[in-house]
Amino acid sequence: MAKDVSIIEGEALAAIEKGCHALINSHMTLMLSTLSEDGHPDISYTPYLRDEDGTFYVFISELAHHTPNLIANPVCSVLFAASESDTKNMFARERAFFRCSSKEIPRGTEACDTMLDRMTERFGNTVELLRQLNDFHLFALKPLNGQYTVGFGKAFSIAADGTFAHIVIDKKAK
Repeated sequence: MAKDVSIIEGEALAAIEKGCHALINSHMTLMLSTLSEDGHPDISYTPYLRDEDGTFYVFISELAHHTPNLIANPVCSVLFAASESDTKNMFARERAFFRCSSKEIPRGTEACDTMLDRMTERFGNTVELLRQLNDFHLFALKPLNGQYTVGFGKAFSIAADGTFAHIVIDKKAK
């Protein structure tokens, strides 16, 4: 049974948090997992932006399974993983995942226009083309909690407020 016990604290924990943010910031896309109406998991990738509060924004087509899934069931997970070519041990691959609640940002609102302008800055004119297609929807994915793993015995829970805590296994409880 895992417990949140912070045996890594202070500067060491701050370095872990910095590593997690570096992993996320090194990606222009995230892996997105959603649930279909009949409860089947669907996973794919999509370009994203992240705001100052840690919310992820994705602009996805109705042709993707994720759009109807998020409209019907606003829960999802996102994953960031280190490159396999940069990983020495595939069982200990650096990764961060977040369970999120999603909310569609309606077209024509200032919030939508602002985020799509930021996406154009990051991803170029393709976003301008996609803006003209009515089947694309902007979603905000707000992290509820997550986990960052750097290697064996180096897993950290991430609370909704962004607080990290080292996860240790209570071997006596087994």
